Amino acid sequence: MQPVKIGLMGLGTVGGGTATVLLRNCEEIARRVGRELTIVHAAARDIELQTILDPTKVRLSDDASAVVNDPDVDIVVELIGGYSPAKELVLKAIENGKHVVTANKALIALHGTEIFNAANEKGVVVAYEAAVAGGIPIIKALREGLSANRIEWIAGIINGTGNFILTEMRDKGRDFDDVLKEAQALGYAEADPTFDVEGIDAAHKLTILASLAFGINLQFDKTFTEGISKITTEDVVYAEELGYRIKHLGIARKSDKGVEMRVHPTLIPERRLIANVDGVMNAVLVNADAVGPTLYYGAGAGAEPTASAVVADLVDVARAMDSAPEQRVAMLGFQPDAILDTPVVAQDEFETSYYVRMQADDRPGVLAEVTTIFAENGISIEAVIQKEPAEGQTRVCLIMLTSRIVERNMNQALAQIEALDSIDGDVIKIRVEHLG
Repeated sequence: MQPVKIGLMGLGTVGGGTATVLLRNCEEIARRVGRELTIVHAAARDIELQTILDPTKVRLSDDASAVVNDPDVDIVVELIGGYSPAKELVLKAIENGKHVVTANKALIALHGTEIFNAANEKGVVVAYEAAVAGGIPIIKALREGLSANRIEWIAGIINGTGNFILTEMRDKGRDFDDVLKEAQALGYAEADPTFDVEGIDAAHKLTILASLAFGINLQFDKTFTEGISKITTEDVVYAEELGYRIKHLGIARKSDKGVEMRVHPTLIPERRLIANVDGVMNAVLVNADAVGPTLYYGAGAGAEPTASAVVADLVDVARAMDSAPEQRVAMLGFQPDAILDTPVVAQDEFETSYYVRMQADDRPGVLAEVTTIFAENGISIEAVIQKEPAEGQTRVCLIMLTSRIVERNMNQALAQIEALDSIDGDVIKIRVEHLG
């Protein structure tokens, strides 16, 4: 059979890794597909600097549009990243009747609906396994491996930078700013780390996971996002004392109210496997009605781990090229006309337990005032730690774990507590998930 001809846009970390894996494992891949996968055209901003591809065998260019308009290319691989020109190039490739593989989570989260609609109209495939959790095949698991199940909830550590920072804070007692600088020096975090530490990167990925899990539209703008930049070393220590670890989780859950999509720091019981995922590793825990909980763990970034997912998509697309569109796996796991407009739960309707920390006057009756306010708002206290005041200080640190409660009620209670003369400053709250 004729080889499948690949056009590669982007030869950076992931693009270079993809080229390397395709060349190194070409024989193994051909055995799986039944024909060769060959790169015939590649484009990069600094194409003259690339040393992986043989210019006598591959057309090289600094113009990505030349790849999408190349009539010899069967599958376009978009590894440029960002929103533009990636969106325009992908849509042009689809218009030209080419299949697309991408690792671009931002593009799928924000523009996936438009891209998938265009692909369905042209009868081509858009594959995006590498867009979520790097080399972990979580998209394939949700779309195919768990297709017999109703997914109940997903909880994932889906940003390695944030996980590295929280791990270092816990293991070595370092503060956030100190660890962030190291993460930047090691290349785990960008010069502008906002997307990682404020949860935007994880929210892109969670948006995709929620759509795959529940058959709903991609709705990044409705995904609640809270970062880890305000997490302190003392919160990490107190969580440990209570038997928990703080992780930056993406959580998607379906309930009678609709679908919750939220990214935020979360206390998890230390006995949970996902609580012990450290460093830059990723993990996604899926709870489904038939199979129960399943955990997917591995490298969430890096040249070859991500390339593994890109090439796996190329294998899938190559296998499906000669089949009729209606016989292929739907791009979001559900048939296009079966995607639901399920409501997304608003933040004040989230229901979780809470870790609460406050500075209170060191005198009788203060704890009773606080617990009375909680009780009046329907909140039970599960655990309390009261620290001894430092020498010469008149205030103590109170730490509490609460029962599950609607966030609106918690916010109302905290506003009343902060208004007490006996409470100094803001009350800190972090959500708690038991993942049982």
